[in-house]
Amino acid sequence: MSALALHAPYFVAAWVFAWGLYGIVTSRHFVHLVVCLGVTQTASYVLLTAIGFVAGAPAPVRQGISPTERVVDPIVQAMMLTDVVVEATVIALLLALVVRVHESTRKVTPEGLHELKG
Repeated sequence: MSALALHAPYFVAAWVFAWGLYGIVTSRHFVHLVVCLGVTQTASYVLLTAIGFVAGAPAPVRQGISPTERVVDPIVQAMMLTDVVVEATVIALLLALVVRVHESTRKVTPEGLHELKG
């Protein structure tokens, strides 16, 4: 396997993260900001998949597999599922905050935040 093929998932993860970060930095709308944060979080899925991948290895089902045979890491798969749940929760919370800001100010841009009073 070539070096580029081995490192391609890491480059893709870095590229997705960079685009999401660019969107966060340049965003002038809260919903766009939340979506870009989700894109940035998606880079971790690619990274975790690349870390847990073992070429030619079977799934981590123990039936019929010898104890010395290499398998795909099940811990990384569990971490990715947890990551999906955390991302969904964070996005739901942030979108709920955007709705509350919109109800209070009728704006969904950072310029509207100065109108909020604690």
